[in-house]
Amino acid sequence: MINLTNARLMRGEHVLLESASLTIHKGQKAGIIGRNGAGKSSLFACLTGQVALDEGELQMPEGLRCAWMKQETLGSDCSALDHVIDGDSQFRQIELALEKAEADHDGHEIARLHNELDKIDGYSVRVRAEQLLSGLGFKTEEFDNPVGSFSGGWRIRLNLAAALMSPSDLLLLDEPTNHLDLEATIWLEQWLNRYPGTLLLISHDRSFLDKVIDHVISFEQKDLFMYRGNFSAYEIQRAERLAQQQAALEKQQRRKAEIEDFVRRFRAKASKARQAQSRLKELARMQDIAPAHIDSPFRFEFFKPSQTASDLLSIKKAVIGYDNKPLVKNISLKLMDNSSIGLLGFNGMGKSTLLKTLAGQLPWLGGEIVASKHLKVGYFAQHQVDVMDMRASPMQLIQQVDEKVREQEVRNFLGGFDFRGDRVVEPIINFSGGEKARLALALIVWQKPNVLLLDEPTNHLDLEMRHALTVALQGFEGAMVLVSHDRHLMANTVDEFYTVHDGRFAEFSGDLDDYSNWLREADKQSAPPSGASAGADNNAGSTPEKPAADKKDARRQAALQREQVAPLKREIRTLEKTIDKLSTELQTLENRLADPDIYTDSRKDELAELIRQQGYCKAELSQAEDTWLEKSALLEQ
Repeated sequence: MINLTNARLMRGEHVLLESASLTIHKGQKAGIIGRNGAGKSSLFACLTGQVALDEGELQMPEGLRCAWMKQETLGSDCSALDHVIDGDSQFRQIELALEKAEADHDGHEIARLHNELDKIDGYSVRVRAEQLLSGLGFKTEEFDNPVGSFSGGWRIRLNLAAALMSPSDLLLLDEPTNHLDLEATIWLEQWLNRYPGTLLLISHDRSFLDKVIDHVISFEQKDLFMYRGNFSAYEIQRAERLAQQQAALEKQQRRKAEIEDFVRRFRAKASKARQAQSRLKELARMQDIAPAHIDSPFRFEFFKPSQTASDLLSIKKAVIGYDNKPLVKNISLKLMDNSSIGLLGFNGMGKSTLLKTLAGQLPWLGGEIVASKHLKVGYFAQHQVDVMDMRASPMQLIQQVDEKVREQEVRNFLGGFDFRGDRVVEPIINFSGGEKARLALALIVWQKPNVLLLDEPTNHLDLEMRHALTVALQGFEGAMVLVSHDRHLMANTVDEFYTVHDGRFAEFSGDLDDYSNWLREADKQSAPPSGASAGADNNAGSTPEKPAADKKDARRQAALQREQVAPLKREIRTLEKTIDKLSTELQTLENRLADPDIYTDSRKDELAELIRQQGYCKAELSQAEDTWLEKSALLEQ
């Protein structure tokens, strides 16, 4: 049990915690949440003894083994595998002692140390380290590469592997998924679900939190609040608590009304497809959790594009790559004005390259590309954050895009992204990574694009900003192509998925749960190392790998299946658009029939025509819905 009593914690002159108390029980897996700068990382530093409380008391069990993930690693000649094994300091100590005993020819000490190695499962240490590296996306041929040869993001992965390698009773992870792709994130959550110790996790990935944690510790007004359940349960509990506070009641009702109106508009447009039904459930749920986000500083929406077209971009048998070297071939895709597409696939397969090419930053290497004259792209990528003019202020960056805009209009707009007061006119050189990412998104929103290309837009964003971005994207009236490891964002904004894998671009029939299942099945077929057992458990073994031919055959079979259902899915999408159009027409007719003036004698001819059109529209809609149900049943089969 870990007890924090009447704690006061400061960073400089800024008070992070005041009279805060908290109890963490053995085996709990808690997510630590709060705005950027609230004190989450400082709390970790306190628990690891790197900083002391300014007041109060921290009690931790004697002999508690604590492991945590370092945020930085200097380049070194140490191999990736040895770096991970170094995470098990007890093994390294025994290893050194054994070398000394062997040099001294001390048979008794050698026997004792071998017994100690057996107790800590030391003979499998290399296998366990290799399993961790494989699970986090490293290739076998990279295991012996020096740490200094890896980029910063991959070094963070090495630090994560070293933390997981360390036998521990308490594991502290600060943003472990920031540099992971979706596949590595899914692997990590499975590993953490097997971890037998106490876990404290800082993360802005709500899907990841929902899968892993059983409690939430929330920083609220310089205090700590403990909630039982995962992040979704926390939202409901906090909503109920805030709903009881009179000061928030009026604000809450306004926000609920906004969401209810959005749900009604979305429901009128949505088809009965499985993903749309799932989205509607989530939107309806948002009405209940709205109060949990009442005090969020973020509130914005995408402007309606000034110009658009139904067919924005048509791509046939295209090729993408670098320096005339093809990376992905035979890409065929239509971006309609309501397309909402998510790209899936391992890092390095070409997802970001495809977005760069769509954005015009890389040339197409082949294929037929037809773009509408009204095409206007808004492109977000992490590198764009770094190329902004660091001497400029948020106000100046907006004015560079729109010289005639009034200052107050810019201030009102930027306030939705939590840039207020003097912050609006300060140079952005000293802004945090999260602030720069928010500003880059704001610049895109301001330009009113009709196509959004978003490459990991949630990196550096906290949970409240991610929630606001999700809501805003749900209301975007244009096309979107999204690459993200944030499954909650993907699940609630994307209607169709495509995979980029092994040089192929293909439609994926299913949702993110289907993709996770597909990954697990593919993992069983190809049988890469599946990851070490957790901390003190240390009993995992390796699984033999199947021949490469079997893997290729499995991929060919999966691709063949997707190609077989693709025409059916296209037919279903066409029917869904027809249903949307007919539903809108029928609603318009019924609104006109609800006007009492239409029933006067002078308008009886108009009334008869409206009733005829209503009957025709109802019949067409019923036929389209019946056909949709028939085709959907075939797709499910």
